[in-house]
Amino acid sequence: MAEEKSLEELAAEAEHLREQIRHHNYRYYVLDAPEISDAEYDALMRRLEALEREHPEVATPDSPTRRVGAAPAEKFGVVQHRRPMLSLSNALSAEEMIEFDKRIKRLLRSEADIEYVAEIKLDGLAVELVYEDGVFKVGSTRGDGYNGEDVTPNLRTIRSIPLKLHASGGHRVPRLLEVRGEVILPRKAFQKLNEERAAAGEPLFANPRNAAAGSLRQLDPKITARRPLDIFCHSPGVISNGHKYETQWEFLHGIKALGLKINPESRLCRSIDEVLAYWERITAKRDELPYEADGVVAKVNSFALQEQLGEVSRSPRWAIAYKFKAQQAETRVNKIVVYVGRIGSLTPVAQLEPVQLAGVTISNASLHNLDEIRRKDVREGDTVLLERAGDVIPYVVRVTKHGHPRKPPFQMPRQCPVCGSAIVHEEGEVAYFCVNVNCPARMRESIRHFASKNCLDIDGLGDKLVAQLVDKGLVRELGDIYTLRAEQLAQLERMGARSAANVIDSINRSRRTTLDRLINGLGIRHVGEHTARQLAQHFGSIDRLQHASEEELLAVRDIGPEVARSIREYFAEAHNRRALQKLLEHARFEFLPMPEAGGRGPLRDKTVVLTGTLKQWTRTEAERKILAAGGRVSSSVSRKTDFVVAGEEAGSKLRRARELGVKVIDEQELMRMLSQQGAEG
Repeated sequence: MAEEKSLEELAAEAEHLREQIRHHNYRYYVLDAPEISDAEYDALMRRLEALEREHPEVATPDSPTRRVGAAPAEKFGVVQHRRPMLSLSNALSAEEMIEFDKRIKRLLRSEADIEYVAEIKLDGLAVELVYEDGVFKVGSTRGDGYNGEDVTPNLRTIRSIPLKLHASGGHRVPRLLEVRGEVILPRKAFQKLNEERAAAGEPLFANPRNAAAGSLRQLDPKITARRPLDIFCHSPGVISNGHKYETQWEFLHGIKALGLKINPESRLCRSIDEVLAYWERITAKRDELPYEADGVVAKVNSFALQEQLGEVSRSPRWAIAYKFKAQQAETRVNKIVVYVGRIGSLTPVAQLEPVQLAGVTISNASLHNLDEIRRKDVREGDTVLLERAGDVIPYVVRVTKHGHPRKPPFQMPRQCPVCGSAIVHEEGEVAYFCVNVNCPARMRESIRHFASKNCLDIDGLGDKLVAQLVDKGLVRELGDIYTLRAEQLAQLERMGARSAANVIDSINRSRRTTLDRLINGLGIRHVGEHTARQLAQHFGSIDRLQHASEEELLAVRDIGPEVARSIREYFAEAHNRRALQKLLEHARFEFLPMPEAGGRGPLRDKTVVLTGTLKQWTRTEAERKILAAGGRVSSSVSRKTDFVVAGEEAGSKLRRARELGVKVIDEQELMRMLSQQGAEG
């Protein structure tokens, strides 16, 4: 019987999962270049959700389970969603769907069959369309669920999106209609597009979803217009002064009457058994569909019941995605190699005999860690079963045939495969680490992280350029970035004078930043965006932070022993201190002011929840003003909430506040409170 893990081990495992999920969120949602399959991503998320549910003390405020997806890219304007665009929890079997139905009945305290609407889960790009008085005004991507990219001009080029709604069938046009949908590129159009790109010597799109995302996120709408994108609308956002829809089924047919396109395959199901039958029917015709799909979505039909059921941190309780069975193939493991990550963690990867799986050639698959390799007993020369559930990169399910003669079990190296330094592994820990902070592999990952959007946001420092900078010795530490010259960059592969000048300009712009971005960019283990912001607000300078004791770190809101210890260990390491000093000397940062949450102000130490639509401010503006007034903004209502600010169309959070007896105020009252002591922020 396996020994139970300690709290520290569980916290470390949870943080490792969070780091992986954040990375894959960024690759999937921002770069449109996913590295793993949906099934593999779902497994990571499920494990993290289970850990945080069973051990709430290891959860962190910036966990991917508390948010949707990743932050929007910044090349477009930002649109704030009046209601969050949530993601869906997944089911992988009929038994899980039946359990979902039982859970719905338990929550509703009813034994009666639940009516569902079953819809095909399209593999495209989620968007929101906003119509005012029937005219298409704004279109945006989902982004992080709260803020998306403004792609209005590009969406206007899609012929299936009406620029003006029309009333018919007794459905009047609402004053405000927000509708969510999925932009797709049909299979035939995808094939034709790739043929044209191949003829032009351009790189091919990996799959229709990537092609749809790449087409919609063009800076030039004329390029988007040349690609036959399509859309199916499926869900409501905010609707006001229009037809009152009581059910999802009525909503679908209502927006169809207004001129919006819905999927004709959607069905009204009287029970979970009918949903399962629908899934079987769609599965049988999956390959005949004119578009890519990866499952079926079941939604409780009644909007009143949806409101009663509410939502959890990142998904509604009243809907679920029943994924299609994974596509599989067998191939041989030629070699098991090890990759080194930003914090020195080693990840074993199987190099495979190339195999076609769902139209894509697969040659690599992550094996995650040594425990996973031993559990599956994967060895070089073995034949393995690969599974591909999300049309991206598969994972190894199991060994189907041993190699002959069979190779010895895989062992993690004792020296780093990149720099030759010692590898450390603590008993009971999953991870293995390279101890050399100057390891080129670690440095490459560190630079990528440092230059990413949520850190110093240095445009142009992509994978290939970073690899050249490290391999040629131009950048050995983060501080070296700020000593680079345009003429050095211009000599590198695929870099001309103009590109080099653009990178240098971006590096120079990054000198004006906020303290939290720098702290996040240092790559301290367990420190993400939220924790970096808390540290910056609490200490106010990098000097105070690096000299803080564990006791002082534990005094910071939301920081526990594991995180405090990790921060202290980072600054206790002599090389890290020297590297930071070099970075500060070369960069000469100009730190921009940050709101002082928890500082002086009329909302000092108050926890505030915003719900509904505000008239005077955007959600982001309101949050900034609350932080500037010393308050803290939370995404959920609890007994620790001081008050809830309720705007128009306030929903479940307002109801929850009333249930708990939490004070509710309107926007005018919030403005009055913020006006005290000149706290406009």
